[in-house]
Amino acid sequence: MYKLLIVEDMVRLPPRKFNEDLKEALMTEFESTMVGKIDREIGLILAATRIIEIKDSKIIMGDGAIYYNTILEILVYEPVLNEVVEGTVTEITEFGAFVNFGPMDGLVHVSQVTEDFMSYDQKNSNLVGKESKKVLKLGDYLRARIVSVSLKPRFSDSKIGLTMRQPYLGKKEWLEDAKKMQKEKMKKEKVKKERKEKKR
Repeated sequence: MYKLLIVEDMVRLPPRKFNEDLKEALMTEFESTMVGKIDREIGLILAATRIIEIKDSKIIMGDGAIYYNTILEILVYEPVLNEVVEGTVTEITEFGAFVNFGPMDGLVHVSQVTEDFMSYDQKNSNLVGKESKKVLKLGDYLRARIVSVSLKPRFSDSKIGLTMRQPYLGKKEWLEDAKKMQKEKMKKEKVKKERKEKKR
């Protein structure tokens, strides 16, 4: 879930930035030190959108920089349990598919791709359904739901688990096929109902 938050932070302004516009310099410094970092409470920091207020400042002995107490508006992304996300398959391994959805990656474990047993085709780097013959490959666009979130301070250590084993989730083509089948089923039921009514 994307959020705009108001935060207060101490931003260090190095001496080389003293002659620049204060707001722009503080925004640049905040972004260079904080964007891309994960805070367990708010999520992944994506950008600083504006500075609301610059409060008091202080100088620390032995450091030529000025530290400004700053109130900023920031854009963050926090993965939320049960959130439905859409993304692209970026890597396929024998244990599942990695999916990029916006600023983060998640893993759809091989057991969470479909109801069917999926096996890894190493030659083509695909996951293939045993009975359904459904194929999941690199670059496929899909819809999944977040089932586990483990955010760590280091981006590479964070893990997000995804599932596609529910109605209205899965590869785009699978969803379109399911929709067509549902329409055909409803059409047949309507015809069946009309025939019953004519017989009466």
